[in-house]
Amino acid sequence: MVNIPRNEHPNPQFFRENWKNLNGTWDFEMDQGVSGHERGMEASDYAMNSKIVVPFCPESTLSGIGHKDFMNCVWYKRTIEVTEEQLHGRVVLHFGAVDHTATVYVNGKEAGRHTGGYVSFEIDITDLLKAGENVLTVRAHDDVRNPLVARGKQSEKYYSHECDYTRTTGIWQTVWLEYKPCDFIKSVKYYPNSALGSVTMEVQLSGSQTLKAEVFYEGKPMGSKQFACHTGTEVFCIDLAEKHLWEIGNGRLYDVVLTYGEDKVTSYFGLRSIRIDGRKLLINDKPIFLRQVLDQGFYPDGIYTAPSDEELKKDILRAMDMGFNGARLHEKVFEPRFLYHCDCLGYIVWGEFPDWGIDYSRSDAITGILPQWVEEIKRDFNHPAIIGWCPSNEVYNLSFQRTVIETLYSVTKTMDPTRIAIDASGGYHINTDILDIHDYELPHILKSFYEQFFKLEDPDFYKKGDYKYNGSPVFISETGGIGFSDKEDTWAYHDIPKTKEAFFERFKGCIEALLFNENLCGFCYTQLTDIEQERNGLYTYDRVPKLDPAEVRAVVAQKAAMEE
Repeated sequence: MVNIPRNEHPNPQFFRENWKNLNGTWDFEMDQGVSGHERGMEASDYAMNSKIVVPFCPESTLSGIGHKDFMNCVWYKRTIEVTEEQLHGRVVLHFGAVDHTATVYVNGKEAGRHTGGYVSFEIDITDLLKAGENVLTVRAHDDVRNPLVARGKQSEKYYSHECDYTRTTGIWQTVWLEYKPCDFIKSVKYYPNSALGSVTMEVQLSGSQTLKAEVFYEGKPMGSKQFACHTGTEVFCIDLAEKHLWEIGNGRLYDVVLTYGEDKVTSYFGLRSIRIDGRKLLINDKPIFLRQVLDQGFYPDGIYTAPSDEELKKDILRAMDMGFNGARLHEKVFEPRFLYHCDCLGYIVWGEFPDWGIDYSRSDAITGILPQWVEEIKRDFNHPAIIGWCPSNEVYNLSFQRTVIETLYSVTKTMDPTRIAIDASGGYHINTDILDIHDYELPHILKSFYEQFFKLEDPDFYKKGDYKYNGSPVFISETGGIGFSDKEDTWAYHDIPKTKEAFFERFKGCIEALLFNENLCGFCYTQLTDIEQERNGLYTYDRVPKLDPAEVRAVVAQKAAMEE
């Protein structure tokens, strides 16, 4: 696999040894008239007119295409080899993400469809395969101007502008085959109990075999369970021999081995809890302060896709080098490999949804968000690094958005009562576990405003809609946005500081105004890196630091008033 781009296994939380990475060179063709199906492009013998390197989107340079204009529809094709032995079990085709609507064909026949450009999906293609060579074809239809398509920060105009950037079309995460027996493990969910030192597992199964669950810590056995079970759901608890807590900066992970007949899956979990106590957030019953940075997950050469697994990890380390303990993963569903590195490093993040592009005034707006949001929560439920969920961003008109926002919050809390949920970041709130605010004011205004707010007996600055502040934790989830660049087309908040010293002083003032307020539970600074014309990052788009990371860390890592 050394010559295959992004050749690491895409999902360390659910790993089978018997798999094959399908990244690399595929046949490719644009279909601007969306007429490919009528012209028979799914046929095995249809010859496409160019090549592309998967998993990079055709807008990116790493794909070998670099086409920046709108692409209504694109097609991919390649051959895959399977053996007679592999066909005795089940062959499953996985896609990390395809933007936006994917139709998959095997040997000219439709195998399945998926709608949603940000979440992973799989298709069992066993019954359409034959021993030997098979033809796999993928059609991706994408329209970021469709009011029911969640586009995140992909530009709806020809050019990138302000805080919208180059689009992503089609396949943009790893494609892989997985081979498993006919009786197999479908999924596992972990409910760790950090107080009792135990973990409850919910395992979905297909077939009738003996299930064995083993837990290890650094190779040492921590507990196990074994029993005969059948198709359906098994729920059981394992008391752990030793308690090793997952904490900020210390991603202590327990390894799990699940065996079900001939099927074997390796996985992991972190022993941690999160809860609210007045205005404080607690992990494992210890107060924490959110020193977070906005991360939008864009790369100059790969757009939505990191050029390597190493670069995914490096962005986390870049933030940690500057003293940040986590990130808002903003207007994008990040790939499982990124979350895996967060888990390992003890880097706390918010799972969010790229709802920009959805027209909330439509009665069917919920259909553009809810199915993908449910899939995202299911996929990422086990990551200890995720401390909370937020499906929407900057909602400002509750006259027609209320039902959607209320529904998303309710579904989120139903699916995952173990984490914090924010209904809509910034803007108006309806139901939210914590009050989060976007505030890009200059440092002296930030300091004065939040000092006064908490002195009021009846705080009224956040009476937006019918929401009224109720004493919950307050998180300034977007702030700063200080531009620093010598390029004329720079977009940022406020004026551009003329010197590096002025940039640092404004940054320091912004952070300390929030850090030293005893009633705030954290902040999220905008942002980690520049992205195209938006140059308010602490690093350039090419990941060059604009300020000395040690000097930034000395500011960010100061003890917060909330921590006294």
